[in-house]
Amino acid sequence: MNKFTEAMDFRHACKLFDDKRVVPDDAMHFILEAGRKSPSSFGLEPWHFVVITNPKIKELLRPACWDQPQITTASHVVVLLARKAAAFRKGSAYLAQSFERKTHGDAEKLKAVLQVFNNYALGWGERIEDWARMQVYIASANMMTAAAYIGIDSCPIEGFEAPKVEAILKSHTNSYASGDFNVAYLLTFGYRTKPQSKQLRKKLSEVVEFIR
Repeated sequence: MNKFTEAMDFRHACKLFDDKRVVPDDAMHFILEAGRKSPSSFGLEPWHFVVITNPKIKELLRPACWDQPQITTASHVVVLLARKAAAFRKGSAYLAQSFERKTHGDAEKLKAVLQVFNNYALGWGERIEDWARMQVYIASANMMTAAAYIGIDSCPIEGFEAPKVEAILKSHTNSYASGDFNVAYLLTFGYRTKPQSKQLRKKLSEVVEFIR
């Protein structure tokens, strides 16, 4: 097996972390870089990551996350945010800034790219925020695999009460208080306390169809 395959076998949804062990800063930076460098539709990177290590804030978050112990036992809780619909509407500053970077100041290219995106976004309509969340999922998968690659456990947290999590973020973060983001979901990182259960997956033949 190569190292990537080993990481895929190592990764599992860790339900209880060793709250005495802390993920080193350089390791966490490696994980976050995997998220930052992830691909996204149109290269818009519609995500923002809030990294929480403060025990008091984790205690506040836990009841809002169905009282899951991962929240308070994990070394790091990362709240993944996705940009709201306003960022993708025609004429938005976010679109202009994002595409200006990619077109290197070429006004004609910028106009053409914006036109293509505006037509695309029009097709999504009110579902554009769902599209933004889908991009965040790509980043989160890479972050969890990167963590596994260096021997760090993780667990995605999709069970939470959004209004309560949002209220906590509004009180403690500048990025969420700006009003530009929705909460997509959370990731927890740390070190397992129990042996990993057997990984159960369907056979490749059950999930893949080749058309030649």
